[in-house]
Amino acid sequence: MFDELTKYKNNDHFFFTPDMELNDVCNAPKKSSGIYLVYELKNGRIELVYIGSSGKVQDNGQIKHRNGGIFDWIVNGHQFGKIPRKKSWKQKLIEESNEAIDIYGQLPKWNKEI
Repeated sequence: MFDELTKYKNNDHFFFTPDMELNDVCNAPKKSSGIYLVYELKNGRIELVYIGSSGKVQDNGQIKHRNGGIFDWIVNGHQFGKIPRKKSWKQKLIEESNEAIDIYGQLPKWNKEI
């Protein structure tokens, strides 16, 4: 399932559990954009639960990066209300009794790096 990610120039992943701090474990780039996939790990099963993105494709096809890159968007972006992910993901893991989430990030090959 994860072999597809190996073809991207920049890809990596990290695990996040309720006892961790998201800004400490997030290894996403601070100066680039891309997509990120969030997989839930629960009862020995893995399920894709969220797909997000950082940055915008401009009319000329170039990527406009957010300040802080995909790292800042993952850590401080809002999800599940107006709560930053560094708090809302922890709450969601506890609510749903998840063991962890596994986050993968990359820029698709047809998108241009700046």
